Amino acid sequence: MAGVPHHLARWTGLAGSLLLAVSAFLGGVFPDGDLRPTPVSIWQGPHGPLIIASWLAGTGLMAWAWWSLRDGVPSARWALVTVGIWLLPLLFVPPMGSRDAYAYACQGASFANGISPYEYGVSALPCPWLDTISYIWRDTPAPYGPLFVLIAGAVVKATGSLTGAVVAFRLLAVAGVALTAACLPVLARRCGVPVGRALWLALASPLIGVHLVAGAHNDALMVGLLVAGLAVVAARPGRPVPLLAGGVLLGLAVSIKITGLVVIPFAALAAIGGPYRFRALLRDGGPVVAGAVATVMGVTFAGGLDFGWIGGLESGGEVIAWTSPPTAVGQTAGYVALLFGLHVDALPVARAIGVLALAALLLWLWWRARTRDPFFHAGLALAATVALSPIVHPWYWIWPLTVLAATARDGVWFAAVALVGSFLVLPDGTGLARYTKLPGAPLMTLLLIWAVVRLVRSARADRAADRAPDPAIRGAD
Repeated sequence: MAGVPHHLARWTGLAGSLLLAVSAFLGGVFPDGDLRPTPVSIWQGPHGPLIIASWLAGTGLMAWAWWSLRDGVPSARWALVTVGIWLLPLLFVPPMGSRDAYAYACQGASFANGISPYEYGVSALPCPWLDTISYIWRDTPAPYGPLFVLIAGAVVKATGSLTGAVVAFRLLAVAGVALTAACLPVLARRCGVPVGRALWLALASPLIGVHLVAGAHNDALMVGLLVAGLAVVAARPGRPVPLLAGGVLLGLAVSIKITGLVVIPFAALAAIGGPYRFRALLRDGGPVVAGAVATVMGVTFAGGLDFGWIGGLESGGEVIAWTSPPTAVGQTAGYVALLFGLHVDALPVARAIGVLALAALLLWLWWRARTRDPFFHAGLALAATVALSPIVHPWYWIWPLTVLAATARDGVWFAAVALVGSFLVLPDGTGLARYTKLPGAPLMTLLLIWAVVRLVRSARADRAADRAPDPAIRGAD
């Protein structure tokens, strides 16, 4: 792909964005749409072939344009202007990619009417827009942090309509993307990554336009606050007041979605103004952790809420798709057992092993980050969190993609996941992973095995390097 003219990539991506807008207007997530669509029902419905064709061509063009310039763009300004051009058509389309924006509105309506969305599902109000939400999410508690519940409640009170609420959530998502664009350069410069390349990889993928902007996902706010917090820590290591402010920003990110929690220990390491020492970690990392914890606690109790949102995360387990590697392993084990006439439900065991493996991997990454770049390892920790979760939606990969875009000096392997994920959800939110269990689950299992082998080899190489004597010492001898 090297040598592709920049202007050709820019206008090709815009053509893709316009085609995606067409697919959204014809077959997006409308409030009165089918709650249980399938690829076949979409194809056989009104404008079905045109919806599928425009979505596939639009995604393909945007993905090609993004991937073709993955090694560099003319400048950071060029990258930002191009991203803005690509996102513009998707600002004015119906929601696409999922019904989450409608769920946000219903949860906000519950909170605005004095009902905690952590104790009751949205059907308890009942929500005036209950018919817009998928059946499996109507009686489950909200999995979002207290800050987002407060925001959703304020949005519903201010707008008073479903359309107004969706527009407000989309504007908040755009604000999150803008915050990422403003703060990512600070992090990229600290890590020695070209700013233009970081902005391009983080913001120009089809996942951003389809799922953050058009889909109005609250992940945009979480990622924006996460990057802002890391940027403050990167700019002012060893300075207590700025580090406290960085911790507050990270706490706000956690108060949107709990995923941001895995970054805080790495931010504490990055806050050290010098080589790692336990005393330095307490001195410099302490303000970061204190600011984050105080913010989460303060937002929770200020809103009159509790920590029921953590329990709400369990409801995600009702979705079974091979996009989650542990889930794919469980599915594959079941398929293999069927070959021998056995009926085995290996899913709970596989997911439990995934959670245990994640805990061990996060500890190892943190320990490794003490003598290496904590920011890069924070991106790896986010990637591990997504990869080993029991449920993985394609837009979840935006979390690690954004941080790694600004911290990974070599290679863009992390962008390949986003490239594939862009093709896994139809405009009306139908996930293709549900209909491709074979060969999806076995292929994902093989990919996981390959990744584990690479990880073990990397760990052994690091151990050997740590044990090898310093060349300078050998020369002195």
